[in-house]
Amino acid sequence: MFAIDDCQSKSDMTLPVIFIDGDQGTTGLQIHQRLQGRSDLRLVTLPAHQRKHPFSRRAAINACDIAILCLPDDAAREAATSIENPAVRVIDASSAHRTDPEWVYGFAQISAQQQQAIANGKRISNPGCYPTGAVGLLRPLLDAGLVPRDYPISINAVSGYSGKGRAGVDEFEGPDAAQATPFQIYGLGLAHKHVPEIQQYSGLSERPVFIPAYGSFRQGIVLTIALHLRLLAPGTSGARLHACLERYYAGSALVEVLSMQASSALSGLDPRALNDTDKLRLMVFENAGQVLLAAVFDNLGKGAAGAAVQNLDLMLAEG
Repeated sequence: MFAIDDCQSKSDMTLPVIFIDGDQGTTGLQIHQRLQGRSDLRLVTLPAHQRKHPFSRRAAINACDIAILCLPDDAAREAATSIENPAVRVIDASSAHRTDPEWVYGFAQISAQQQQAIANGKRISNPGCYPTGAVGLLRPLLDAGLVPRDYPISINAVSGYSGKGRAGVDEFEGPDAAQATPFQIYGLGLAHKHVPEIQQYSGLSERPVFIPAYGSFRQGIVLTIALHLRLLAPGTSGARLHACLERYYAGSALVEVLSMQASSALSGLDPRALNDTDKLRLMVFENAGQVLLAAVFDNLGKGAAGAAVQNLDLMLAEG
């Protein structure tokens, strides 16, 4: 019924079984590629003719140790409710459960406590790509009291077209690619599904304004947040904001806080700069009483598949 990845050993039945539900989308394919050939787990997928078969999917998810859901939101909810085996643990890469209090938010760098919660968790919800940058920038500054929780935050972000999933790849790489709009701002209703996630995990008391866009490049994200120093806590400067981020992520292998000197030498931000890595680069720019917070990362790396695999490894290490 199930297909063990051809590059996996079929003989060691003691290895943890990892089932990817939805391994044909952009995130699922990346996760599959990262896990393919690993000797510490058994990777299970469904043959093409069974991927949409409810009985096969239910059987596979209840027979694994950890399921990774790479599905649309409604399908992810359905998959999660189909679990009857109490031993099964889940990582959901969709946005279906990100603000659900019964699910652990899978952003390990938020705190040491969050990392341990992921390691011990049964239900992990992977962060969204845009919220990874927004929460990564805002959470330390709000926790430190340097940015008021009711600050009128506006977030601008541009992602590669793979952020639209298979539809985006088809639009920009398919037969009608020449007709694709090279740059498009969307979410004009100011009700993007990432807004509640950003507000909840950054610690904002008010809804931020979020303006997302897609560009004509495959993957990568640049996200920026502008601040006025006169609206921040007294004595706050760009240097203090930078020092706070630096302390917060000290020792992190995946979050890099670029020095202000290095940031000031930049003439632009390339959203593709960290493609094919799992790193998150944070920067602070300051001039004339204004500050720009910026994040650059791969929407398919730290923003999706990389975070899922990191969470998986934390769960496997805890056993």
